[in-house]
Amino acid sequence: MDTSSFANVAAEAVLAAGAVQARYRGQEIEIRHKGEVDLVTEVDRASEDAILRVLRQRFPDHDIVTEETATERRGSDYVWYVDPLDGTTNYAHGYPFYCASVGLTRRGERVAGAVYDPVKQELFTAERGAGAFCNGRRVHCTRTSELLQSLLITGFPYDFRDDVDRALVLFRALIARARAVRRDGAAALDLAYMAAGRIDGFWEERLKPWDVMAGALMVEEAGGRASRFDGSPLGVETDEVLVTNGPLHEAVLEVIAAARR
Repeated sequence: MDTSSFANVAAEAVLAAGAVQARYRGQEIEIRHKGEVDLVTEVDRASEDAILRVLRQRFPDHDIVTEETATERRGSDYVWYVDPLDGTTNYAHGYPFYCASVGLTRRGERVAGAVYDPVKQELFTAERGAGAFCNGRRVHCTRTSELLQSLLITGFPYDFRDDVDRALVLFRALIARARAVRRDGAAALDLAYMAAGRIDGFWEERLKPWDVMAGALMVEEAGGRASRFDGSPLGVETDEVLVTNGPLHEAVLEVIAAARR
């Protein structure tokens, strides 16, 4: 089966999750804590169920890795990475920046993905070798080549309070070099914005594969670049993620290397 079919199924799955999020929006919802500040809501669960129904119906033999539920692995070459509600804290507070994200890898290579923002009703999709799209329109990364002219986005792990100084090392270094830095709280949507040419770069530590698999492919297909903080390829492990438009990548790597020294 070709990747266009995979991308279509990823889109179907995130749209189903987005419908759940729209239905619950503005209502009182059940909220539980996975950690001191890490939340999970009934909307996460319902969104996950909607995505799993689609994926299991279309590809029952594929493996699925999802944020909220441990699923049985069959050893398939194909693995779907699912974040049913990226930006749970935003959603719980009524802050309108969150999404559903579904990405597919084949033998560890990103091949298809979709991210859906139900607030703006924007569907981002990508296929390996076929480009990245927003609501069916092809998108491209920016061509900004000077850090001082760039808009960057970052995020922090939930446990950053354990060592705030360490967590702020790269933030301090890059906010001093860029035009501006934002923190929106939904990495998958940040990466989709990167692919759509709305920002110039993104970095974050200790993400999970479901945060990144769809969005990183979108960035690559939109002409950008994804790597670890040392410039090595970004695989399934996502403890360090740097994504830029391409022209800025080496400059950001240099800033990161200097800051870490």
